[in-house]
Amino acid sequence: MIGFLKPAKFIQPLPDNKIDVNYKKYRLQLFLTAYIGYMAYYFVRSTLALAKPYLLKDGFSIEQVGYLGSALAVTYGLSKFIMGNVSDRSNPRYFLALGLILSALTNVLAPSFLTFGALFGLMLLNGWVQGMGWPPCGRIMTHWFSDSERGTKMSIWNTAHNVGAGLLPFIVAIGVGLFSNWDGLFYLPAMVAIVIACGVLFFARDVPQSVGLPPIEVYRNDFPLAEVEHDLKDREQEMTTKQILFDYVLVNKNVWYMALANVFVYCVRYGVLNWAPTYLNKVKHFSNVYSSMGFAFFELAAIPGTILVGWLSDKYFSGRRSPLGVITMVLIFFGLIVYWQSTNQCITIAALGVIGFLIYGPVMLIGVAALDLVPKKAGGTAAGFTGLFGYFFGTMGAEALMGYLVQNHGWDSGFIMLLISSVLAIFFFAITWNIHKRS
Repeated sequence: MIGFLKPAKFIQPLPDNKIDVNYKKYRLQLFLTAYIGYMAYYFVRSTLALAKPYLLKDGFSIEQVGYLGSALAVTYGLSKFIMGNVSDRSNPRYFLALGLILSALTNVLAPSFLTFGALFGLMLLNGWVQGMGWPPCGRIMTHWFSDSERGTKMSIWNTAHNVGAGLLPFIVAIGVGLFSNWDGLFYLPAMVAIVIACGVLFFARDVPQSVGLPPIEVYRNDFPLAEVEHDLKDREQEMTTKQILFDYVLVNKNVWYMALANVFVYCVRYGVLNWAPTYLNKVKHFSNVYSSMGFAFFELAAIPGTILVGWLSDKYFSGRRSPLGVITMVLIFFGLIVYWQSTNQCITIAALGVIGFLIYGPVMLIGVAALDLVPKKAGGTAAGFTGLFGYFFGTMGAEALMGYLVQNHGWDSGFIMLLISSVLAIFFFAITWNIHKRS
């Protein structure tokens, strides 16, 4: 790894009487840094979803705005996998901040390039640097939080993007007001993201040993499952790209099943979320303001739902993530039908909230399962691999295919696609029902 991105060096261990107090302090500090840092990524990722109604007014077609979303999704998926592997061998303090600053800069440039080709290029670039967000946070979570608590801690951390996307409409509204036009939709979120990136540089740290603390497994006496770490002589040793990919990720069939489940979960997630402002405005006849508020409601409703699902997977399902994936996706199937068919505004918003409450549970469970199934030094790559499938295929379906179907065959065809995706997600969760069960 080059220069400042290299993992931090281990320092002299602290005296035993200072370990507990420092561990508690750094665990809270690192959790909040990862939470707020990742939250800010959504300030500069989800702006396109809120810009869609404005782009349509400026002459873009539904199919074109679908392609713009796909551009971001495709490069994000590729980047999450490739940069995930780089992140496994990097210091998250700098990796996380760098990606956030670069993503903010693409948003600053967006209002100056309001042609389809130019925006398409910017979305490709933004997707790539957005892929630098999740992996360093995954490195932080696997090194500072142990196996038996990870479902709960990750479920809480995973609400960061819900808070980020949920707060975004309010930041956008302020930005549009400050700049007196919709350029502020891009400018103010970018400015806030850069300020937060500076905070990440100040507060983030690498692994516990870089601040004189023992590994998290030693501190909590909570070691991973034997089959995950069986041939690692030293679980703290950094691994090569070849070791990570060919010894632990690509040969693991359960990682592949999780990746395939992710395709269809993401198709539902973004097929609902990224089209919600447009659907509510064009089909349900909500105003632009209320359509944006529906977007926020979807995201904010996810916060208690995600935490509940993560806690249940640790507390009552012995670390198994897939059973709750099945349950939530079945409920989402029926929620989609109500959201699609309802003619009542209150029921429509309630159904959107129910889908939001439930959909991020499966998203989070797949990410945690990816971390569970490999050694912690390969966690970013495994999560990136499942993310590659989710974003490259799932979000491309949610954006480009959804845009094509709606443009040429109407909204009903788009909702049928989302229902089929729900059923396929249920299938892949079902065949991994008992993986990672703790005794």
